[in-house]
Amino acid sequence: MSQSASIPPSVTVKRGHVQPLWAGHPWVFRQAVEKVDDGVGAGDEVLVIDPHGKVLGRGLYSPKSAIAVRLYTPDGARPVDAALMQEKIKRAVSLRRAQGLPGGEPGSETTGFRLVHGEGDGLPGLIVDAFDDVLVVQLGTAGLAKLTGAIVDALVQTVGPKTIIDRTPKALAEAEGFEPKIDGLAVLAGEPPTELRFVERGLRFALPLTLAQKTGFYFDQRPLRDRIEGLSRGSRVLDACCYVGAIGLGAARGGATEVWAVDKSGPAIEVAKSCAELNASADVMRFEMIEAHKAFRAAAEEGPFDIVVCDPPKLAPRRRSRNKALAAYRKLAAGACGATSHGGVLAFCSCAASVDMDALQRSLALGARDAERRAVVFDRCFQGGDHPVDAAFPEGLYLKVLLARIDPA
Repeated sequence: MSQSASIPPSVTVKRGHVQPLWAGHPWVFRQAVEKVDDGVGAGDEVLVIDPHGKVLGRGLYSPKSAIAVRLYTPDGARPVDAALMQEKIKRAVSLRRAQGLPGGEPGSETTGFRLVHGEGDGLPGLIVDAFDDVLVVQLGTAGLAKLTGAIVDALVQTVGPKTIIDRTPKALAEAEGFEPKIDGLAVLAGEPPTELRFVERGLRFALPLTLAQKTGFYFDQRPLRDRIEGLSRGSRVLDACCYVGAIGLGAARGGATEVWAVDKSGPAIEVAKSCAELNASADVMRFEMIEAHKAFRAAAEEGPFDIVVCDPPKLAPRRRSRNKALAAYRKLAAGACGATSHGGVLAFCSCAASVDMDALQRSLALGARDAERRAVVFDRCFQGGDHPVDAAFPEGLYLKVLLARIDPA
């Protein structure tokens, strides 16, 4: 295939690795690459072809990553440029508006949500979260970093935010082979905010910019927060790995008699306390900087809770750490089951894409057995609709929650 100004260099995929890409999977893994044309650098646009020269799509190249190419279009004649960014961002915004985001009835408004969810919106590596009129961006590849101006222009034209800031982690940028503008925070448009303020389901949040988990908040657990609120009336609730206490706030509003919210991060606990004050829930909620397993042990000894939420950080960031993570989930499940009263409810969560629902359920079953309990799953939750999943990309369904009744063995 001859190259010209309109045809980028090629990446050839090995035999046996074509089918997922043909079906729409957006990742070309390093081990699937047969050949890369000379002169291709970090973030360059490439044409992905099969061994017979048939075009599979166009994408952006990442020489340092296990994902060699992220595909943005199956159309070999369509460049990955500002026009494509604008089209896909408009489509992402339309999907949220169809879900009523931002919006809601008085008392249940939501102005904080995920606006662009990477692969789920056809923009691999790009995350955009809306904190009311402030957008927070994370650029996951060198190619996206080169398109920063186009992305910002598309967001300004489509959404019209007051401010856009870049919170791409330094470690991520270095792993992808590009320089972060500023580690943790760079203003791309507008004036720098003093904090991130938003409303979720009518609950108010004010987060300092020093909190750097994800873009500042875990919007993906909104369905679980709603579910726990609906189960909480008259219950004692333990919210482990609570971050800024969002699940506990919902439980308090739902009629919980007591909420013990714990996290190993001191700064997160301090923000959780201020959010409880902001929502007039401080009289029901108590906060403690303590690791989850210690909180579970204390609850088992001092009096189990009617509802226990176990929402640990990602325990399997890479597929090779999956087995170690499953052992950790089993141990956490044992502790959480012991902290749950007989007939009580445990919400057991995983945000690791490599741990599927069956594996998570097995970890819960084994942990329950270790604690001499029986876990009966009665419901499941996933990430909210503002975190869409492409049908060709099952890895996109990363968040899984098991809701189980905990009975005697």
